[in-house]
This record gives sequence, C-alpha cells and structure tokens, in this order.
Amino acid sequence: MAEDYFDRATIVVRSGAGGNGAATFRREKYVPRGGPNGGDGGRGGHVYLVADPNLNTLLGFRYERTFVAEPGGNGQKNNMHGRQGRDLVIPVPPGTLVRTTIDGVVYEVDLARPGQRLLAARGGKGGLGNVHFATATRQVPRIAELGEPGQELELQLELKLIADVGLVGFPNAGKSTLLSVISAARPRIASYPFTTLQPNLGVVEVGTHDRFVVADIPGLIEGAHAGVGLGHDFLRHIERTRVLIHIIDAAGVDFRDPLADYHQINDELRRYQPALATRPQIVALNKMDLPAARANLPRLRAELPVAPENLFPIAAATHEGVEALLRRVAAVLREQPAPEREPVDPDTPPLSWPLPPVDEDAFSIVPEGDGWRVRGVKIERLVRMTNFAQPDAVDRLQRVLDASGISQALLDAGLEEGDTVYIADHELQWDSQRFA
Repeated sequence: MAEDYFDRATIVVRSGAGGNGAATFRREKYVPRGGPNGGDGGRGGHVYLVADPNLNTLLGFRYERTFVAEPGGNGQKNNMHGRQGRDLVIPVPPGTLVRTTIDGVVYEVDLARPGQRLLAARGGKGGLGNVHFATATRQVPRIAELGEPGQELELQLELKLIADVGLVGFPNAGKSTLLSVISAARPRIASYPFTTLQPNLGVVEVGTHDRFVVADIPGLIEGAHAGVGLGHDFLRHIERTRVLIHIIDAAGVDFRDPLADYHQINDELRRYQPALATRPQIVALNKMDLPAARANLPRLRAELPVAPENLFPIAAATHEGVEALLRRVAAVLREQPAPEREPVDPDTPPLSWPLPPVDEDAFSIVPEGDGWRVRGVKIERLVRMTNFAQPDAVDRLQRVLDASGISQALLDAGLEEGDTVYIADHELQWDSQRFA
C-alpha cells in the first residue's frame, strides 16, 4: 500500500554489461607473421541516482520502475576497443533515502543535498581482447574474455521531506488552513478526517530576512507511532525538521479535549522517535474565532506545560495571531544549527554503497547439493567472463584454479571424480584431475 504514495517507491536498476573482447589476428598480404590484434570490450554504463532540486515527489516512479543502462560495445580487430556504454542518470528529490539489500545485508544512502550522486549499480568491465594473452610461448592466443555482466539491484526509495518547520496535530486541528494562510501552498481543506492524504510544502517569508519551508503533516491519531492509520507514512517527514508547530483545536469541535490532544500527540512523537521529544516546539491554540476556544483559553494557559513565549492563541481562518506566531518561529529557527543544504560541487565523487572491505583473492568452499560451491569475488568474476566455447579460455581458467589454490582446497574438502563444482552461475565437472 505504501508504495502507491508519492513518497515511497520500489524500482529495479540494471547497469550495462561490459562488451566482449575480440580474438582476431592481423592479416596483411606482405606481413608474414600477423599477431593478435583483438581489442577490448567497452565498459557497461553505470546507473546513478542524483538529487535534483527541481523535484519534490517520487510520482515519476509510479509507472516506470525498471531502469537499464547501455551495455558496452564489443572489441574489434586492429586493436579497436568497444564503445563505453552510456551511464544512466535517474533524478530523485533531495531528501530521498535509498536502500538496497546485498548478500542479505541492508545498506542505505541518504541523498539529502541537491546534486549528491549515488553510484547505484556499477557497469560491467569490458572483456580483454587476445592481445593481452600473447606471451613468448603462446604467440597465437585464441582467447578473449566475455564482458562482465551488469549489476541488478532492487532499490527502495523513501522521501523524507526537507523542511525547516513541521506542522503537527490531530486531524481537523487547522494545519492545512494555517499553511494556506502563511504560504502560497494550496492544500485541500475540508471538515472531515484525513482530508490531507500527503504532506504539503510551503515557503514562508517573515519580514525581509527570514524565509523557511513548512511541511503540513497529515493529522495523526492514537497509535500513529506503531503505524496505526497512516502513522509511519507521515511521521518520518518530521524527522528532518528543526522546529515543530503543534496546532491544537482549542475549541474542541470534534468533542475532543484540547489538553488531552496535546499530551497524546507528544506521546506519539516520543514513541516514534525519542529525539522528537527534544525538538523545539511552539504551540498554536487554534480556532480562537470560536467562543468555545476563547472559553477554554484560561484553562489551557494554566495547564499546558509550555513556556508563555511559545504559546500562541491564533485563528488561522481569520489570520488572528498568525504574524506573532511566525515571528517567534523565525526567532527559534535562528537559534538552531542550520542544516547543510547547499548544492554539492559537481566534481565531488559520487557516493557508493557502504560495503565492508573485501579481499578479492579470498575464496570459500561449501557443500551444495551433490557438489561444491566456490565463492569469491575474483574467481566468480573470472568465470562469468570466461568464454567456454574457446578451449584456450577453459585452459586459462584451469590454470587460475590451480595457481590460486582452489583446486587443492576442493580436493582437501573431499572433491571426487565426477563431482560438480558451482562457481557463479556455471557448473564445472571434475574429471581426470581437471575441470571439464
């Protein structure tokens, strides 16, 4: 259900596969000894996610959810390298949290600043042409690598609005009305619960120097911290705010007690994220244009645990008290540390998944079914890039398995004649002291 909202999406990204290397030879009429001249394949295109300040929604991913970068070109004769695949750039709104699961571990990267880039999927390496395999004893190498396959990852995108101020309160407390009064935002307004089904942003100017962004968070209900109603979908949008305006229906038009509402909302915030309990909070006692609100005002002033300078009777519908409220909000914001929101330098290296360091030469062997599974970064890459239609390439793989100690480690683990060894997505058969 959550994926249907504008602030969450799940997409699949696939980087481009590397191009194949070429196994060609120089053939010219008056050159008696033409050597290998096969060029390398080109790298496949990377997939980047970039925080684009012109976006503020994930709606673009509602229908398009699969993104594929261009593969690299194949190597050609005469040492001609294949063309590098074009990188694919996917724009997302600043404030997008990107998650993926790699080898059972969840990783996340926060694209909070405009211009930040994430290298989400790395393009496959181009295969080497046969010019790389010529030696003094092997002068006619009929071998070239396949391109490395691209990466495919499922990404969960979660937008956490980047706003300075968050409006919180029960449904119908007047949050949307206040936002429409203090900014150019025009949220839909009516007198029934959950009119606001998604957060709205508005830019507020106070005087000539203060300017800040306000987010109208849809009304919370009891149990919101545990996901009741649409709790988790909306509470996360106040995590980045520096100040909260807690709007209370002082008239109790829905037969609610304003004092109980205050404590209930703060309890939901505290249960969702304890740090929110320490966030500066200014309380707006709304609907002072109604007699019931004015009647409740003395009791609320006396019993609310709020400093007098942070308590404001207002009537959003008539603008009463709103200017004083905004001046106080601007003053409190000036006291808070400003977040780093300046665009990043275009030359800044892209972010990448915070994967732990890996020894590419390391390998492991575990029983699998009726055979054995070999895992390791370098050996799996080599197998994926080996062209098993070329006998020389198969011989090269055998030499690597022997030189790296994998063959002996398999024998020590109990490898026997006829056993199957699984490496990457290939099956090898152990036959007469070698793989076939």
